[in-house]
Amino acid sequence: MNADHETQLRLLDLQAADTALAQLAHRRRTLPELAAIAERVKTKARLHDAVVDARTRLQDIAGEQRRMENDVETVRNRAVRDEARLQAGGLPARELASLQHEIASLARRQSTLEDELLDVMERAEEAAADLRRASAEQDAVDAEIAELEAKRDAAFAEIDAAAGQRTPQRAAVTGQLPADLLALYERGRAQTGTGAAMLRQRSCEACHIELSGSELGTVRDAPPDAVLRCENCRAILVRTAESGL
Repeated sequence: MNADHETQLRLLDLQAADTALAQLAHRRRTLPELAAIAERVKTKARLHDAVVDARTRLQDIAGEQRRMENDVETVRNRAVRDEARLQAGGLPARELASLQHEIASLARRQSTLEDELLDVMERAEEAAADLRRASAEQDAVDAEIAELEAKRDAAFAEIDAAAGQRTPQRAAVTGQLPADLLALYERGRAQTGTGAAMLRQRSCEACHIELSGSELGTVRDAPPDAVLRCENCRAILVRTAESGL
């Protein structure tokens, strides 16, 4: 394949645009904010579960506390009624003894229930503290995610703006290249990421391997419009005054 020297030099402009676009795409895929956001999202999911668990535990304990408060109130009311009967007097001795025994039993039962209620209330305080802590951590992670997303979006905008400048530059160059030369370039770029490279000081700038004696002789003997390819990486070799031939 042949192409005049000026046309071959345009391949270097095309490769520069493609390299810049590839670097921008790589940067867009590997922004540190993306990994940080993914990590925070996992943390947020864990904290969400912790919030749900704490809230459920608190609700269960609250139900238990209401039941125990009702039990205490029932025992207390029964004791008040029995005490009123006792104070009223006029009861037979056997019934009086039974009533006094019941009042004593109710007092012990009330004391036991109040101790158990105190334990439930302490557990409720612990669950409430767990809920507040998990909710606060979740809010903090949400704020971190929002900040990281803002940085990510700003970086995306910068990258997309740079790509938006390079894309028309690339289109302008491809519009000036013969179809067969462009196709050869694209094949090489699809294989290794580099379609064309300058031959600088007898080395291919794509693979950085110096041409051997026979390869160098072939390049030296080739006419200026001959399209040459690196034997190692298959990039189109573009000769310039810096080729060292």
